[in-house]
Amino acid sequence: MAAQSEAASNAGRELVMTRVVDAPQELVFKAWTEPAHLIKWWGPKGFTNTFHQIDIRPGGVWKFTMHGPDGIDYPNQIVFEEVVHPERLVYSHGTGEEDDNRQFHVTMTLTKQGDKTHVQLYIVFATVEERDAAAGAGAIEGGNSTLDRLEAELAAMLAGASVESAE
Repeated sequence: MAAQSEAASNAGRELVMTRVVDAPQELVFKAWTEPAHLIKWWGPKGFTNTFHQIDIRPGGVWKFTMHGPDGIDYPNQIVFEEVVHPERLVYSHGTGEEDDNRQFHVTMTLTKQGDKTHVQLYIVFATVEERDAAAGAGAIEGGNSTLDRLEAELAAMLAGASVESAE
């Protein structure tokens, strides 16, 4: 019943992105939580990042600057609320600036599907207008591009694991 009332209160304010990736759940969680992997794929195609602080645990903070292909720098701050290995991350995401009015809430879940993993991002904005503005500014396309980059990193991780296990 609580889930139903939450879904009703979030109606119109959410974006949901899903993808089934060809990698085991444990490896996908590793790609999401280890900075050496995260730096390679986080953000849409053409974006890079500078990590200033990363502490992936409940109450932990991840501060980074996303560098756009247009030369614009985008400050980001994520505050983790829940970290459940290897199946879920819950966090708030914003700019980290004092006048941050673009904050949103994310629940990322990883569900085993045989030797693949179903990735779901459930993103909730403060208002319908903020959700619509994000969608209009390319959040859906950017999210899908980011998941494409995640898949490429997972393929590289799997290839590396195969090489290491062959030695």
